[in-house]
Amino acid sequence: MASIGTLYTTPEQANGKRIRAVAAFGGLKLDLPEHYVHFEDNKKPEFLAKFPHGKIPALDAADGFKLFETSAIARYVAALPPNSTLLGSNLKEAALIDQWVSFGDNEIASHTNLIFQLVKGIITPYAKPLHTTLAERQLRSFKTLEAHLSTRTFLVTERITLADISVASVIHRALGVTFDASLRAQFPNILRHYETVVNQPQLKDIFGKAEYIEKALAYTPPAKEKKEAKPAAAPAPKAPKPAKEEEEEDDIPKEEPKAKNPLDSLPKSSFNLEDWKRAYSNKDTRGPDGAIEWFYKNFDAEGFSVWRVDYKYNDELTQTFMSSNLITGFFNRLEASRKYLFGSMGVLGETNNSIITGVLICRGQDIKPVVEVAPDWESYEYKRLDLNNPEDKAFFESALAWDLEVDGKKWVDGKNFK
Repeated sequence: MASIGTLYTTPEQANGKRIRAVAAFGGLKLDLPEHYVHFEDNKKPEFLAKFPHGKIPALDAADGFKLFETSAIARYVAALPPNSTLLGSNLKEAALIDQWVSFGDNEIASHTNLIFQLVKGIITPYAKPLHTTLAERQLRSFKTLEAHLSTRTFLVTERITLADISVASVIHRALGVTFDASLRAQFPNILRHYETVVNQPQLKDIFGKAEYIEKALAYTPPAKEKKEAKPAAAPAPKAPKPAKEEEEEDDIPKEEPKAKNPLDSLPKSSFNLEDWKRAYSNKDTRGPDGAIEWFYKNFDAEGFSVWRVDYKYNDELTQTFMSSNLITGFFNRLEASRKYLFGSMGVLGETNNSIITGVLICRGQDIKPVVEVAPDWESYEYKRLDLNNPEDKAFFESALAWDLEVDGKKWVDGKNFK
């Protein structure tokens, strides 16, 4: 049998297994490259000339056709066999197959991959709130999939389709990261479906033996470096008791006085930041006797300043909940400046088209001494706001009230630092 081409992948890559399984189920021969070393060969000019993004899996078809991205390759390969049943028999079935492929990739696999990178220290710093959110969202997806499979053997038709192989490959990966014994007991139909698919004679060797973890992977903080033991001091010469007491006191290492924060040396301000935080928490933001009215009545422009803050890498933002977690992480790392700072920041827009922006109220006239305690402070741009300028004032008030809109992007989620 002639090969349909070469698939660049690694033996354990779940996405590569998906494509190989699709080819095998359709009775197609698919070659794997000899001596391929990932992170080396995919960076070479000859590979990048074929696949500019340098990622795998990637298909170099026998007729010269080249394709990357897992779902695209799998769909193409599924359509090659004559009379293929992997893509359904009509438009509605085809659409449902695409639906479940997309669901598996976006609602299960993406969370598995992010959790794996978090707990393994690939994404840093580790953020427990983000880990919890990802796990909760994946759990919701497992519940949806379980309910659907509780009344049917396969996802779309009465036989295996591309949807079944795709979702099985997603679960295959999750079994070693998040889909532990407690979840397997909770979702028996997902496990039954997975085992039905991967144990098909054509697919068994491709998927191999799955790793069924007992407990989901968890983050383990790196071990603290052990301090070297100080060499034992030479015995002190005997001395009269009063002198001995004096020597013992001198032997106790005296703590260095803590450096005073220069912000504490600023002239006393009439604006009490803690009173503002209480007013903001307890009053309506807008309206008579609201928090904004309280702010203008009490604000000291000489002792404090107001800043607009914008994330520099908005084009890299994807899911809005993940963008919201970025703000949480930033605020957590500002903890050392809590007594000098108030913040109201939010995510505006929608998935794959959002921005992070907001306002900070800080002690003094320079933002840097307040925010540089956060390692990622330079991921944001800071612009001082003039509250006598109507545009700046409107931005400030809308960020406080969480009804800010920028370039047609509306506020969808917000966080406060107080």
